[in-house]
Amino acid sequence: MIHYDKIPQRGDFNFQTLVGPHKVSGKALHDTRGFFGLNYSKTSAFGCLYSDDGETFAAVRSLLGPQGVPNPITFLYLSTLIDGKNIRIDKELGAKQAMTLYPQTALDGDIASWKNLEDDEGNSWHITASGDSFSWHEEGLYSLKGKLLGQGMQWYLPGVDWGTFYVSQVYAVEGVCQGRNVKGCIAMDQIYMAEGGAIHHKKDLIVNNNMHVIWWTFANIFKDGSYEFGSIMVGHDNLGFAIITNQDGKVTSTSNIEGLVTHKENSYFAKTAKIVIENGDEWEFRPDAKDEMIDFVGGFPVTAQQCGQWRRVGDERELDYWLGWGETDRRNGTARNVFGSDL
Repeated sequence: MIHYDKIPQRGDFNFQTLVGPHKVSGKALHDTRGFFGLNYSKTSAFGCLYSDDGETFAAVRSLLGPQGVPNPITFLYLSTLIDGKNIRIDKELGAKQAMTLYPQTALDGDIASWKNLEDDEGNSWHITASGDSFSWHEEGLYSLKGKLLGQGMQWYLPGVDWGTFYVSQVYAVEGVCQGRNVKGCIAMDQIYMAEGGAIHHKKDLIVNNNMHVIWWTFANIFKDGSYEFGSIMVGHDNLGFAIITNQDGKVTSTSNIEGLVTHKENSYFAKTAKIVIENGDEWEFRPDAKDEMIDFVGGFPVTAQQCGQWRRVGDERELDYWLGWGETDRRNGTARNVFGSDL
């Protein structure tokens, strides 16, 4: 049930979020039309890869749409090989890749693709995605192939002047990264913003208003062949949602969610986090042994990015690999309407 401690102005719904599944297709991934009066801003490809010898690799590539506004990230490559303790940005290797702002796009049958321009400096790259399959090749770094998990997730947050429509699809992948065999998951998130807006940067209804406490995309691939994945957010006022899908195609979505974060001492990173959703399901965050993306702190994005597992409490199925890339912001607080402070 929604409660109002204050009555908002016309067009303001106190950060209520509409959330649900969507049918993934290459045609939809390729389409640059807008929705709800918002412009297609960009596609963001990101995820974590795990090697057999315990190393973690992570990457994010920003694929701007025709009306997309750049933010400080074009391509980033991170790994635990830098210091053996954290997931660090590998500036040397990442700088060798083509830093394409507005990629070359195509649709071949139901396969959407993005790639570097012919005159771009740096190593070439190529991403494909459809309602079935996915591939991502970064020359000199990694080559990945995989399949779609379930169907997609989408949420819409209206605002008086700004708004956000956020569409996500998650792929399970395998491949080779820096000569190591890896498994992992890649999210292809597509974001729609007000004119001139950029996620985490400009006209971002959530981040620019310091509203969120927990925000994660996660996937769990179990050794018995089952899987579960989803997206969660908890914030202030009525901000928050959860959408969770499993291998049987069952989708649960709700905006009835609460959460609590405990941060590490003198740190922006979470020590523990837990959510409780509408049906009473409890989920807990288990940070990876090397979980902190410490190079983001004080830079962009402005929140502490962190990797680990989101596990349903009481579910002890053995994991094969997982995705748990997300963030808390201690400055925003530790729970709904429990506000925080800087270090």
